[in-house]
Amino acid sequence: MQNNTIKLLSVIAGSAILLTACDGLGKMVKKQDLITHDVTPKPLEEKADSVAFTISGKYPAKVFAKKATVTITPVIVFNGGGEKALEPIVLLGEKAVGNGQKIPFDKGGTYTKAFSTSYEPGMKNAKLEIRAKGAVKKKEKEFKGVKIADGTIITPLLVRNDEKGIFAKDAFVKTTPMNQVTHVYYAINQSNVRPGEMKSEEMKTVSKFLMDNLSNMWYEFKGIDVSAYASPDGETDKNEHLAQDRAKTGTAAMTEEFKKEKKKTVTFGKTKEQYKTVTTREDWEGFKAAMQASTMKDKDLVLRVLTMYSDPEQRRKEIKNLAATYKELADQILPKLRRAEITIMVDKKSRTDEMISRLAMSNPDSLSVEELLYGATLTTDVNTKLSIYQAAEKQYGTDWRTSNNLGVTYLMNNKVDDAKAAFDRASKNANGNAVVMNNTGIIYSKQGDRKSAMDYYNKASGAGDEVNYNKGILNIRDGKYTDAVTNFGNYKGFNLALAQLLNGNPESVAGTIDASNEKDMAMSFYLKAIASSRKGDATGGLAFLKTAIEKDASLKAMAKDDCEFLKWRDNADFKALAN
Repeated sequence: MQNNTIKLLSVIAGSAILLTACDGLGKMVKKQDLITHDVTPKPLEEKADSVAFTISGKYPAKVFAKKATVTITPVIVFNGGGEKALEPIVLLGEKAVGNGQKIPFDKGGTYTKAFSTSYEPGMKNAKLEIRAKGAVKKKEKEFKGVKIADGTIITPLLVRNDEKGIFAKDAFVKTTPMNQVTHVYYAINQSNVRPGEMKSEEMKTVSKFLMDNLSNMWYEFKGIDVSAYASPDGETDKNEHLAQDRAKTGTAAMTEEFKKEKKKTVTFGKTKEQYKTVTTREDWEGFKAAMQASTMKDKDLVLRVLTMYSDPEQRRKEIKNLAATYKELADQILPKLRRAEITIMVDKKSRTDEMISRLAMSNPDSLSVEELLYGATLTTDVNTKLSIYQAAEKQYGTDWRTSNNLGVTYLMNNKVDDAKAAFDRASKNANGNAVVMNNTGIIYSKQGDRKSAMDYYNKASGAGDEVNYNKGILNIRDGKYTDAVTNFGNYKGFNLALAQLLNGNPESVAGTIDASNEKDMAMSFYLKAIASSRKGDATGGLAFLKTAIEKDASLKAMAKDDCEFLKWRDNADFKALAN
């Protein structure tokens, strides 16, 4: 009985060996070192929140069992525990039944499959493995796992999310022209100033302005121009001297008007040297302008007749003839051409910068909206700006600029929710202003809604270079590196250098950074180290990395796990820096 049992077990064992040999799985397992697997890119790379890669493999001839089905599962194994299995790859022997790619036994074959998965922080230090299981009917055998990649490059995540808000501009001016103009009118062929001329309503208004403001510190009197004219109906040979005489008498009359200001400290306008005179012997252009502006019924006919004569004397005769016919020409138009036009050039000065800065903090209610908006530009202290813009919005809340600028200042303090509320208030009064559109786009960008952010940036076209800069940040986060380089334009700094690196141009990184005001940042040296690594320059790269770590010790741990430096991990100098 015992002998029979032994024989039976021997038969069963022999049959198992025979069956295993027949299904070919055992030979496949023994030859698995001949099977190759690879991944591109290696290491993996984060791009637009995803990690995309392609796995390929090769089975040599006489390896893939004819009836076998091999299921290959790529697995991302996280450092510190946890893993993520991806969609399997199914390969079939030439006689196997099922869905999958056939691999011939005699010739062997290859496979290729693309993968994409959402990026997770643990992937930075993860490894990618291939795990395979072979089966013939119900029989299965495990192949040993094969590591095909170490970690993930996450350099795009270095982008500086320093979106640029746009402050609305103020309309503050330091001086406002307040030029005063008055006239002295003369009788035909006369240059003496008639007493009534200095008592006209126009002259009274100018005189009052002078008496009120000649001593006023807020007014700057700059000069006096006297333009004297003779009308085209006057005697041609006398007109030139007539215009000069009118300039003299007009100047003298105005000098006396200034002398009414008795203060000895006020000298402006009291001497003829302060006057600049210009004369026109025949005011033909003034005549045409006055005719066009008049209500004369036949004015176009009169002008057509007069333009037929280029000779001033002949034209004068025709004007006198017409004046005898047209009363309006004689009584209203020609008398206004016999004049001295006196222009007093004066500017009204605004408060000084020092006064505005002081009042903006101590008594903002005393300032106009333009003064408050301007006052905020006089300080670099963010909290002071915030205080001024808060006061401006409180007083002038219907002016969208106050809410907008308050929102930008909140962004500078990283108070995104407060900034959003301010931009919402600005939007209600801004009527789609592109500046507010840009700033609202920043809010969406900060909230992670890149699509809405880009929509708002597109609506902000023309608001300034800041819009394209902000688009460039989104481009990097969306994996559109060529667009990012374009949108950053002439901006020199870290983000442009990063875009150039990601776009396959590490040679430009150092030059772009060195031409910027960000060249001394620790991260700028770190990015230079990455560029050097990609160029194969270990000596230069390690020098940059050393400087980066000296400036910011936290970069030591970052560098240690950064797959940009994967090929340096056995370098003694790198170990000394990163460990």
